[in-house]
Amino acid sequence: MARSHFLIVGLGNITHPMTRHSIGHLLIDVLTTRLGIPLASERGGYAATTDLKLEQNTVTLTFFKPRALMNISGRPTVQMLRRTAVNPANMVVIHDSVDHKPCVLSPKFGGSAGGHNGVRDIISALGNNQDFHRLRLGVGRDGELADYVLGPLSTHERTYWGVTGPGSELVWRELTRIIQKSLKT
Repeated sequence: MARSHFLIVGLGNITHPMTRHSIGHLLIDVLTTRLGIPLASERGGYAATTDLKLEQNTVTLTFFKPRALMNISGRPTVQMLRRTAVNPANMVVIHDSVDHKPCVLSPKFGGSAGGHNGVRDIISALGNNQDFHRLRLGVGRDGELADYVLGPLSTHERTYWGVTGPGSELVWRELTRIIQKSLKT
């Protein structure tokens, strides 16, 4: 039986670390730290791969942070998807959401980009395939949108989504739920 492989992608802007817009990058750093696997420079970004035992199944997880800016992250994401031979339905994209209150996790499968340019670029690079998982991390909205999302995460948000914070535990539980559900279908 072939081992299942899942690609977990965190969206962000390398040039703007620890901002609301780069919260997906932060979560990739947090998850790989929790698992004790270092990210390495790869073509198109930074990646780490590990095998994980979930119940009676062993799955392969590849974590990926595209090096490209958020709005043009589709091509490197799809290239990594192809290199890992992952079906888009086994991809989870972690990104900021101004439509959700800060420190809220909102999972979604498929559907439109909901105004998120990074997700829109991934959908386009997949040939308009929307059938992948998203973990939308709420950052809220305040004032001029571009300035707000490129502003720094608050101390509370950094702690909440950090390695020992409750937000990273929520993300980990949702990832394992998605994987376990996929293994049953």
